[in-house]
Amino acid sequence: MSAGLGESAPQIHNDQNPAGRLADGQSSDGQRRPYTDTRDLTPFRKVVVRTPVRGLAGTVGGAVAGLMAGRAPGTLAAEGGVPRLGRVGGRTSAKRLKAVHSAVFGSTDPDRLITLARSYPGWAGVCYLMAGLLAYSHGGHLRASELLQHGLRLRNDEDANRYAGVYLAGVVTRVEVAERIEVPVLFSEEAVFLALSHSLRETGQTEAALAALAGLPPSLPLALARCSLEAELGRDVDVVAETEGLLNADDLSAALLLVRARSLRRLGAYTASRSALQEVLRRRKTDFTLRSDALTDTALLLLEAGRKTLGGRDWQRHKPAQLEAVKAIRKDAEMHELWDREYGRADDD
Repeated sequence: MSAGLGESAPQIHNDQNPAGRLADGQSSDGQRRPYTDTRDLTPFRKVVVRTPVRGLAGTVGGAVAGLMAGRAPGTLAAEGGVPRLGRVGGRTSAKRLKAVHSAVFGSTDPDRLITLARSYPGWAGVCYLMAGLLAYSHGGHLRASELLQHGLRLRNDEDANRYAGVYLAGVVTRVEVAERIEVPVLFSEEAVFLALSHSLRETGQTEAALAALAGLPPSLPLALARCSLEAELGRDVDVVAETEGLLNADDLSAALLLVRARSLRRLGAYTASRSALQEVLRRRKTDFTLRSDALTDTALLLLEAGRKTLGGRDWQRHKPAQLEAVKAIRKDAEMHELWDREYGRADDD
C-alpha cells in the first residue's frame, strides 16, 4: 500500500526480495542508501535553491500568495489554503477545537499556541509542535528546537490526533536541508525532524542535529541533510559510502553530489571527485547556482591536485602553467556566481 501525504511508507525487508538481488540504491550489506526513496507519494515538494534575488522574490511572492489564499503574513502556510473547520459535536469540544484551529492557522506568535497547550493538556503535543514549526518559519532556531523537542515528548489524546490527521496534513514547512537548499515539506515526522535538525545545526549542536535524523525513511532531502552534517563533522568516509552510485537526476541529487565531491577531495580521491563534479555538470537543467559551484570546485580540485602531485621545486617551476588553466576556470565560475548572486538566473521568470 502506498503511503499517503505526510505518511511514511513501510520499510522493505530483505525477505521481500526472494530473488536475492540488490534493489536499486541498496548496498551489499542489505541496508538501503539514505537517498533511495521507494514511496509513491512523499511529503516533499519542489526544491528551492536560494539566492539573494530568489529569496526576496520568494518572500514577496509568498506574502502575495498568502493574502490571496486568505492567510495573514507570518502565519503557517497550508497547501490549498487554510482548511475550513467542520462541525464538531459537544460544546466543550467545539470550543477547544476552534481555539486550537484559530491559533494554528491565524497566529504569528508561538506563545498563543503554548498558552493553549497549558490549558488543554491532551492537545499539548500538537500545540507545541505547531508552535515550534511557527518559530522555525520565523528563523527562531533556538526556540524552535526547544519547542519541537518538548512537543515530541508529549502524548496527544484521540481528538488531537484526529484533528492533526484531518486538518494539519496540508501545512507546509520550508526546511533548509543544506546551505542554500530548501525543501517544502508537508506536516509529517519528516517535516518535524528535518526542521529540528536544522535548528540544532544553526545553534551549534551538530552531533544532536545528526542524531535527530536517525530513523527517518530514506529520501534525497534526508540524505542531503545527513551527508552535509557528516561532512561538517569530518566523516567524509561515511559521506562517500552513503552516496555511492548517485546520479544527477534533479537539483537535490546535484547538491548531494557536490557534498560527495568535496568529501572525496578531502580524502585525496581526486579522480572520483572530478567524476562527481562532471556528473553535476552533465545534466543541462541543473540549477545555475549548483553548476557554478561545480565549476569553482573543479578549479579548486585542479589546484590542489597539482600541488600534491608535484614536489616543492617542481610545483614552483610548473606553477605558472598550472595556474593559467585554473585561473581560466575559476574566472568563468566567479563571473557566473557573481551574476547569479546579484540577479539570479535569467530563466527564473
